[in-house]
Amino acid sequence: MSGSRGTIQAITGADAAEVRPLGWSFLYFFCLLCGYYILRPVRDEMAIEGGVQHLPWMMTATFVTLLVATPLFGYVSARIPRDRLLLAVYAFFASHLVGFFVLMSSHVTPHWIARVFFVWLSVFNLFVVSVFWSFMADIFRPEQGTRLFSIIAAGGSTGAMVGPLVTTGLTYVIPIPGLMLVSAALLGVCWWCIRALDHWSKQHGGQVVDRPGRAMGGSMWAGIRLTLSSPYLLGICAYLFVLTTTATFLYLEQTRLVSEHVASPQGRTRLFAIVDLVVNVITFLTQLFMTGPMINRFGFASALVFLPAASVVGFAVIGVMPVLLAFLLFTIVRRVGEYAIAKPAREVLFTVVGREEKYKAKNFIDTAVSRGGDAATGWMVNGIKALGIGATQIAWALVPLACLWAYLGWFLARQEERRRLRHGPPA
Repeated sequence: MSGSRGTIQAITGADAAEVRPLGWSFLYFFCLLCGYYILRPVRDEMAIEGGVQHLPWMMTATFVTLLVATPLFGYVSARIPRDRLLLAVYAFFASHLVGFFVLMSSHVTPHWIARVFFVWLSVFNLFVVSVFWSFMADIFRPEQGTRLFSIIAAGGSTGAMVGPLVTTGLTYVIPIPGLMLVSAALLGVCWWCIRALDHWSKQHGGQVVDRPGRAMGGSMWAGIRLTLSSPYLLGICAYLFVLTTTATFLYLEQTRLVSEHVASPQGRTRLFAIVDLVVNVITFLTQLFMTGPMINRFGFASALVFLPAASVVGFAVIGVMPVLLAFLLFTIVRRVGEYAIAKPAREVLFTVVGREEKYKAKNFIDTAVSRGGDAATGWMVNGIKALGIGATQIAWALVPLACLWAYLGWFLARQEERRRLRHGPPA
């Protein structure tokens, strides 16, 4: 046992006391993203089946849903303790999966169920992942986050690799609605991990837990108020908004090109699954062997600047060669850079803010701001194209925006360092 613990410490850089919570966090994120990626290929095919021209409407519906859900989450989080809050969120979404199983099995209004499922899965992914990282930022110190978050993120990448394979295998033996129950069962494992991690954080966690077992208080609108009143959080908003805007443009154009070049739904689903698998394998390897050494050698800012810098090159390439292969390759590079490097680094930014900001403001930023960028970009791209401006010109216009994005990453890294040195871990 001690030998295996030592091996884990050597690979991950974790201290002896951190191995157990690191394992629980790894398993937690594995189950969470495995459950999501079991369902993601179905969602992407539904986007094409529903008509690419209708994607802005579905993105807008997602944004509106989050505008309603975010203050409700703030209301609930102000009134119940952290552990009960987390368990309630996952029970809420697990019950929806059971409901989708019943509706899909009974074949009630399949077209409307498909549209609702597209919106629901987009909300589900952002909400549960945001809550996960809020929890991680709450129980680990900033120094621990810098060392461990890329390893924890690798747990999600492992689940994201397994999920599509589970989908492919299970569809031979169970109908599509049965996948809902599989995902619900994985959320049940997340429950167990949450309870174990919450117990550990109260006993040994580095962050100071203010009145354990008590609700954090505040109003249901606190997330919006805290975000708008903090230049630091507004900087994170701007970083995420540019990330989302550029990613949505790529998604819309890639989806359009796939619908034009791949005729069958089965072929499109397989293509999406292959892209997911390639992204997640490379992401996993990057998280284990590149992210940590890169931050150690070039500093924390390099993790926030990498994705914008890669986007400068990628949009220039698309500006010269706006073909499906270029979009697919750029999408793979972008998603690897986001999941393996930029995402763990963004979560470290929240380790130097207060608990209410970790849960309420972060949830608002990760959900409403992110999906607001999706909706705005969808309508903006449609409007620009209506004026006769093509994807090539849009790609070139995004190059200077990506340069501004890189500056934002450098600025946020400096601000995180100053906060950490000036105040230390907040309560």
